Amino acid sequence: MPLPKVSTPTFELNLISTGKAVKYRPFLVKEEKALLIALESGDEKTIQNTLKDVLKACITSRGVKVDELPSFDLEYLFLNIRAKSVGETVELLVTCTDDGETQVPLKIHTSEIVLDVPDDHSESIDLGEGLKMTLKYPSLKQFVENNFLVSETVDNNAIDKAFAAVVDCVDTIYNEEEAWSASDCTKKELTSFVEGMTSTQFAEIERFFSTMPRLTYRGSVVNPNTKVESEILIEGLSNFFA
Repeated sequence: MPLPKVSTPTFELNLISTGKAVKYRPFLVKEEKALLIALESGDEKTIQNTLKDVLKACITSRGVKVDELPSFDLEYLFLNIRAKSVGETVELLVTCTDDGETQVPLKIHTSEIVLDVPDDHSESIDLGEGLKMTLKYPSLKQFVENNFLVSETVDNNAIDKAFAAVVDCVDTIYNEEEAWSASDCTKKELTSFVEGMTSTQFAEIERFFSTMPRLTYRGSVVNPNTKVESEILIEGLSNFFA
């Protein structure tokens, strides 16, 4: 007689980018094992492919393309799937801001971690003289780099990768008479276009990235040495599992 299958619960959340309801289940033991093996390898492609496979398996709603979701939707999904899998609290050590050195433990419930969408965030960039562009959000590759790879030192390679990420996020360039889709342009053409911008124009693109939706927790801690209460802000998925 075959062994019975273990049932897993199903949960639901709304994606920030579209508002679409997505159903998901917790990680299975075999999936957690696969993720751990991939992370231990340190290989970006292995981590990306494994994470994609695991997320696809955990998302039970049809029609959700994991590799096309914005990185902040992936962070929100991963946070919730992990919470339902291993527990809904995160324990961290945070530094008290009044003296900048005393560390205290902090337990955060995942329901207190929210996806913050700044009011001044916009996908449309005005380049002046009637020329505009729209940007698309970084997706799975950037999600992996931000949260599962060891941070690089600031060298030429890191700068080149950051610039390439900007070029990859160009969606459409347009004016009143004509529009150019990034999908119809070569990487060389897009790179040349971005390199031809002024510092002021490029700063608008940087603002798009700096104001993107991100996981955020706001709270306070009391320094046991000074008895001073400090406000704290934690942002980004990787900082909740440091």
